[in-house]
Amino acid sequence: MTDKLEYAVETRLLHVARHEQQVRALVDEPDRPSRLRHEVAELVDGAPLQGWFLGVKDIFHATGLVTGAGTDLPAQLFAREREAACVAALRRAGCLVLGKTVTTEFAYFEPGPTCNPHDSEHTPGGSSSGSAAAVAAGYCELALGTQTVGSVIRPAAFCGVVGFKPSFGRVSTDGLLLCAPSVDTIGLFGATVECVRQGAGVIVDGWSDPVPPFRRVTLGVPEGPYLEQAASDGLAGFAEQVRQLEDAGYGIHRVPVLQDVASVNERHGRLQAAEMALEHTPWLDSYIDEYRPRTREIMLRGRQISIEELTMARGGRARLRVELEAAMQAAGIDLWICPAARGAAPRGLASTGDPVMNLPWTHAGMPAVSLPAGWVGKLPLGLQCVARQGADEELLQWSRELAAVLN
Repeated sequence: MTDKLEYAVETRLLHVARHEQQVRALVDEPDRPSRLRHEVAELVDGAPLQGWFLGVKDIFHATGLVTGAGTDLPAQLFAREREAACVAALRRAGCLVLGKTVTTEFAYFEPGPTCNPHDSEHTPGGSSSGSAAAVAAGYCELALGTQTVGSVIRPAAFCGVVGFKPSFGRVSTDGLLLCAPSVDTIGLFGATVECVRQGAGVIVDGWSDPVPPFRRVTLGVPEGPYLEQAASDGLAGFAEQVRQLEDAGYGIHRVPVLQDVASVNERHGRLQAAEMALEHTPWLDSYIDEYRPRTREIMLRGRQISIEELTMARGGRARLRVELEAAMQAAGIDLWICPAARGAAPRGLASTGDPVMNLPWTHAGMPAVSLPAGWVGKLPLGLQCVARQGADEELLQWSRELAAVLN
């Protein structure tokens, strides 16, 4: 078994070497080959994910790897000895850490060098840029990301892979360099729903696969101001996705919700700003000029937000979830379906795109999946599926069925 895994490592490293100069999904590492060979020797036979390669977003602490967080600030400011709980769990399950994947600065909007593997002139999305691109480029079976607004679902859509953001609180954030703790959620990227499901079974607290037989899921389209935020290519692609699902026999109800989405967007933005500033308090004053412009701006803005306003914004999360789940109950739907991003990946690397289509579901703490579902030229589109909080297992089961139709 060790010989076979050693061969897999050498083959995968050759594949990365052929593509990485263009994709730039991985953080540079002085001696990746020797570290991976050592990890192979440490693997225990029979682990469920034995020999799977794992990309780790560079805001997770991982043994033997520096946490750089996509910033020029000194790494020792936020270093720690113990690796993230989810990284450790995936190692125990047999994963080999291919390396750290590129993140935007502190998981906000200042991008890294990663390109979209489908077209290097377009963004891969963010903030989990390198994780999505690494899976799309065939570097790894799984990659870890985080979502504070849309940082798993959006890059998964842009790169044409499956992205899964669990229910808020179902994956331990121990060992994660936090962005906004009230909404930060650890997620996964994989080439297929099944890959993601196996990874989720390792890191999601209390995971229990549904028992067959499974019933046909009923879908809901969130009509109104929220859906109108999508771009023309995103709306056209979504209309085609809905048509395919209707042709396959799925019941789809159009439900007016999120009429106040503009105020939800504003509330979430101020919550994130305030919490980011609080998380960076230990070093913010000393290093404020070393943050990149957009990161510095949100830190300074966040410091102006009162604790009273932050408390009110935090309370809005549960109220929104109750509202959305009540609408699901009244309409008899199991999943919301909607565009995973405003449209296809924008041209250029100066921006990672707009997360507005992901924001309300993240704010509400509900689990979401992005499924590859169509193309605009060479660029993928994704379908976003959202379930009730805690229904992560059912979401992935239903997503596997939906993916079979959309592919």
